[in-house]
Amino acid sequence: MSTPRGRLIVNTRQSLILQRFAMAALTYVVVLALTWLAICTGDLAQPLPVALVSSSLVLVSQLALLAVFVSGWNQRFADPSLTEFQVLLAIAWLTWLLAWLDGSRGTFLALYAPILLFGLFQLDAKVFARCAVIVFLCFLGINAREWLMLPSPAPFGHVLVQICVLFVMLAWLSVFAGYVQAQRGRMRQRRYALQAHQDTLRGMMRQLEEVAATDELTNLYNRRYFLRMASRELHGMHEEQTHGLALIDLDHFKRINDAYGHAVGDRVLQTFATVTQGSLRESDILARYGGEEFVMLIPRCSQQQLSECCERVRLVFAEVELEGLLDVELSLSVGMTLLHWGDDLDTALQRADQALYQAKRDGRNRCVAGWEQVNA
Repeated sequence: MSTPRGRLIVNTRQSLILQRFAMAALTYVVVLALTWLAICTGDLAQPLPVALVSSSLVLVSQLALLAVFVSGWNQRFADPSLTEFQVLLAIAWLTWLLAWLDGSRGTFLALYAPILLFGLFQLDAKVFARCAVIVFLCFLGINAREWLMLPSPAPFGHVLVQICVLFVMLAWLSVFAGYVQAQRGRMRQRRYALQAHQDTLRGMMRQLEEVAATDELTNLYNRRYFLRMASRELHGMHEEQTHGLALIDLDHFKRINDAYGHAVGDRVLQTFATVTQGSLRESDILARYGGEEFVMLIPRCSQQQLSECCERVRLVFAEVELEGLLDVELSLSVGMTLLHWGDDLDTALQRADQALYQAKRDGRNRCVAGWEQVNA
């Protein structure tokens, strides 16, 4: 995962893996302390050199695992937490310890339970049951070895009780692990279903927002949404920036409606929206202001750039030929102004509106600038 989000997920997962490893390492320290306590009390008949070598190997194995996790090599494996490997390693070390124990074997036997519980949430039910079978076979092997090789093994009844207790414990843990995994599977399915519902709701909300922001006839932004966007652009301006603002009115549109009908008038509005959008940049905002009136916001532009843009829109629309309107020359009038840092949107719209009125009064089909207040 090379994306920032992917790296964040990996780092978070690696942090959790290290926390789980720290818990396992702490458990090893506790067991080593109990082992040396058994040596001191005489319950563990293990020669001192063997005990020292065994303890050193346990520490070396944990340091090696720590190096794997810290270096990130564990990410190369299907299970980055190496849970099954850690469980099997712990089973091996505990089996080695039990093989040397005599009177305290039944007490240390209970340590198989936390080893298996370490994999409760990471191992699936089959792998967990397999680890439980390995535990049972290891303990049977210890006792079989003693019965075959030692002259005076532990009493059979005592060993049988330990085997039965271990079998019951392992069977219960396996059943419980299966139950936990089944519940986690159901929760995962519900989470996926909930995520799908949330995605659907978010999609519906976006559609509703688009419907609320869009003019149904022209598919342009409507007046309300334009004013919101323009206000946001105005508040985000730098002191040295200027934005272009233009009000556009289609000339003699009411005559077209009256003479040719509203269907033709609608086609004129739709055609204007299409050809004008094709003349603008992606960052420019075109909206239907009401009726046959439209408004444009041209971010980061000068007076000359705004004038050229509006003139281009006027000429493109004048070249439009619609079926059924071949004898009608389409034209539009534009009132232009600039938005400055700290400007008021309503005041700027009034300047553009007064410039538009001046364009109509001067004969229509033209672009008039209202850089300053224009008196009607």
